Amino acid sequence: MSKYLLKNATIINEGETIQADLLIQGERIEKIAANISDPTAEVIDLEGKWLMPGMIDDQVHFREPGLTHKGEIYTESRAAVAGGITSFMEMPNTVPNALTQELLEDKYQIANRNSLANYSFFMGASNDNIEEVLKTNHQNVCGVKVFMGSSTGNMLVDNEQTLTNIFSKCDMLIATHCEDEATIRKNLAIYKAKYGEDMPIKYHPEIRSAEACYLSSSLAVNLAKKYQTRLHVLHLSTAIEMDLFDNTIDLKDKKITAEACVHHLWFTDEDYDKKGTLIKWNPAVKSAKDRAAIWEGLRTNKIDIIATDHAPHTLVEKDNNYFKAPSGGPLVQHAVLAILEKVKEGNMSLTQAIEKMSHAPAICFQVKERGFIREGYFADLVVVDPKKSLTVTKENLLYKCGWSPFEGVTFSHSIAKTFVNGALVYDKDAIIESPTGQRLSFDRP
Repeated sequence: MSKYLLKNATIINEGETIQADLLIQGERIEKIAANISDPTAEVIDLEGKWLMPGMIDDQVHFREPGLTHKGEIYTESRAAVAGGITSFMEMPNTVPNALTQELLEDKYQIANRNSLANYSFFMGASNDNIEEVLKTNHQNVCGVKVFMGSSTGNMLVDNEQTLTNIFSKCDMLIATHCEDEATIRKNLAIYKAKYGEDMPIKYHPEIRSAEACYLSSSLAVNLAKKYQTRLHVLHLSTAIEMDLFDNTIDLKDKKITAEACVHHLWFTDEDYDKKGTLIKWNPAVKSAKDRAAIWEGLRTNKIDIIATDHAPHTLVEKDNNYFKAPSGGPLVQHAVLAILEKVKEGNMSLTQAIEKMSHAPAICFQVKERGFIREGYFADLVVVDPKKSLTVTKENLLYKCGWSPFEGVTFSHSIAKTFVNGALVYDKDAIIESPTGQRLSFDRP
């Protein structure tokens, strides 16, 4: 059983910054104190470095099974731990869609064999699988995912009667992708008539408009209020949606919570001319005003969580016209560094950023014994070097798809080490290969 003594760390956790040592015994944090001595432990000096809880990413698409030419649980979890993400929650729109308990369990078995990070997988809701949804185990599945927009086949659930059925009967967390498909189709017809197949990518946020987002997210919020559903609205992208969320309630008591994603916090519609389809996401990256409102929503606790919506596609797939290029992009390897860069620019405090990336996901999803640096908790930790910069190049990417929207960006910080369940999985710019991830558990009735 491994034992590490982390000396002289600057521990940033639960709104405080302290200088202390930390002892890891096996999978857990054994002790946090000013001066720890243990001759049986491997000593690691963290003088000048930050010790933070690992990020819990509540929204990723790791593409396995069925889409493994884009990414795999193994490859993308490697990139995640290199980026300081120690736990992830993955979406059900793989192939086949995770719409039965058996298909959901298949994904857990793959992760058990191959994941370097801790994992959970959302159960998928469709137009006709409510019986399967209601079988979902509250203690070891993160939640139920409802695509109220931007999906294909039977996973697009935008019929109000079907939604009423799900919201009124499901008693666990429901996470929603909210975009109104009728509005999007109407906008798309207008722009296609004007530009044909040569549609400029810059019109993506006008096709997948703020109105489309608000119509759908307001419907979800109204249904949740009517049926007292535990609702979590994913990847907010507009200023107008901020009015839907309450910041007067303690996070642990909220029934309706919300998430912001790294790309909506970094890019704006001004970046389409340079980045093109590489920054085509659903919901779309929108205006600087929208981005500013999302940051303000985070600072004021209308938005609770920062996540990635990591969704890799190959460059061949992305190198297409507007209609053929898929939406999504790889983000887990640089999400923490991107947010730390925005902290340096003054968008929020360091303790706020850690709250949104680590503490809040643990509270929102009631993750058991993770998300905080506490004695007795799992040792899911990231060491950040605030003085060593990192420039993103193709050569240092770990994604299977082999590209990043951050290529060419120099971040002021770098990830020095990552621990998952007490095991050192990333050190000195290298992965230490081992399927160390565990299935997340949840403190729920």
